[in-house]
Amino acid sequence: MRKNKNLFWLALVTVLIVVGGWYSYHHFLGPEIRQEQRVKRVEKRHVKLVALGDSLTYGQGDEKKDGGYVGIIKQKIQNKYKKTTVSTANYGVSGDRSDQILARLNKQKEIQKDLKNADVIVMTVGGNDLMQTLEKDIMMQSQSKIQSNIDQAQETYENKLNQLFTAVRKENKDAPIFVMSIYNPVYTYFPDVEAINDSINQWNRATDNVTKKYSKMHFVSIYKVMSYGQYQTKEQRQQLIQQEEKINHGKVKQSQLLAIMGNKNHNLNEYISTEDNFHPNHLGYQHMSNQLFKSMVKYDSWEYVRE
Repeated sequence: MRKNKNLFWLALVTVLIVVGGWYSYHHFLGPEIRQEQRVKRVEKRHVKLVALGDSLTYGQGDEKKDGGYVGIIKQKIQNKYKKTTVSTANYGVSGDRSDQILARLNKQKEIQKDLKNADVIVMTVGGNDLMQTLEKDIMMQSQSKIQSNIDQAQETYENKLNQLFTAVRKENKDAPIFVMSIYNPVYTYFPDVEAINDSINQWNRATDNVTKKYSKMHFVSIYKVMSYGQYQTKEQRQQLIQQEEKINHGKVKQSQLLAIMGNKNHNLNEYISTEDNFHPNHLGYQHMSNQLFKSMVKYDSWEYVRE
């Protein structure tokens, strides 16, 4: 009799749990889940990509004259998202610093209009700001003096970058913005020269920190892939350092830099154009685009509408 009584109570509790769960689902959780199921992300039929920046956006060094990463990223988007066509507007100008990019944006109505209509915005900025300081300092022997000058220049750069990003966001509050880093174009020749490597890494951290202040803005690092080129393993880079120590003893001479930049037939880094031994070649822009596209796929609100 006691056993039957226990079974009765167990059955009753089970029924109450099932009924209670059914009631909770339909009256509380059910509507939310059903609502979420009704919301679908649908690929856009058309995506407008606007690129703003310096020579890396312009496509300097691309021997195929395909617009550098802008032409490549367009094709990548269309290859992955079959329903989508992409139009691009390229506002890259070689040699522009952050303040010069801002001046063009403030002056040119066409840039403002395209930014307003953009689904996604890509930017390259910072290289020429750093070069302005680094060109004066790189021949110094005092690391502390170089560091002091870089620290000073960084504060100015961050202020200019804030002004630029604010102006872009004023034109378009919603489109995701992808900001690419800078790289060391002479790393393969001077892999252990700290004055260059540390300055560029510090500059990239500054850019990254400023991007974090803005919504839907993402920093894309191309430093390793473009600086190291085909020497992507630690062992390969260690061999470069050993070779460099024998030749240069960890120092940079102006004559060496000029010789590298003037060599029109060869560069140790297979991703750098021999046109100027500074900008990417087409292969380099492909690698840049790979890094960019990874970030764009991760933060892909630019590609979808909700139904």
